[in-house]
Amino acid sequence: MTKATTPNGSDAVAKMTRVYLKIKAAREELSSEFNAKDKALGEQQDMIKHALLDYCKAEGVESVRTADGLFYRSVKTRYWASDWDSVYAFAQEHDMLEVFEKRLSQGVMKALADSGELPTGVSADSEYVLTIKRK
Repeated sequence: MTKATTPNGSDAVAKMTRVYLKIKAAREELSSEFNAKDKALGEQQDMIKHALLDYCKAEGVESVRTADGLFYRSVKTRYWASDWDSVYAFAQEHDMLEVFEKRLSQGVMKALADSGELPTGVSADSEYVLTIKRK
């Protein structure tokens, strides 16, 4: 591969390279500014979500309709295995290989938890989540 060199700034290729690099730097700056502003806005949304979840809890309500929209809370539960050998033994013993995906099947785990047969080695975490919809 041969390298071609041009006198600095004396031809179109050098100018295009310089302009390209200026555009690249400008885009990086815009991206950095956007990411910082987006992060701040996301943090503000999280604060409002937590305040609205607190409101639902304090008032003992699951949903609220306002002139601007509706918000409601629901429980989201995720299951995970801390002891895969025990989970695998449970699945084999109950002929329930549908328990496995690349991760635990959340629907199957919920059904097992509801029936009181959550296998050893599986933990659960529940939290209220808030959904806000435009009117």
